[in-house]
Amino acid sequence: MMLQSTRVPYIMKTTPEHDERIAKMKFASVYPHYITKVESKGRTKGELHQVIEWLTGFDDKKLRELIDEEVTFETFFKRAKLNPNAQLIKGVICGYRIEEIENPLTKQARYLDKLVDELAKGKKMEKVLRQ
Repeated sequence: MMLQSTRVPYIMKTTPEHDERIAKMKFASVYPHYITKVESKGRTKGELHQVIEWLTGFDDKKLRELIDEEVTFETFFKRAKLNPNAQLIKGVICGYRIEEIENPLTKQARYLDKLVDELAKGKKMEKVLRQ
């Protein structure tokens, strides 16, 4: 008789130090990694920008300004007009279950990470954008 594994994946809780590190991280330092991730999987910078605009409201021009200004994630999301459907973004990213993240800024940063991950994994754009 074969027993099924009842192992539950370990889901991490964020710490104040983790939340602070994300808040102070510069968006411009992470953005090239987003581009590399999606392009290495056959997606485009334009699709990445479409995803970012859907989540934040930032068009290409505004995104370029924020990158040039070297804003932190804290400033980036303070200036964003978060899509009301962002709350539909669920699941695990970087070891964290999005629905369980209590810090609003950390949750927003993980929303973006999850969207980039879904784009890179080849999900259809309408699924990524929760349409």
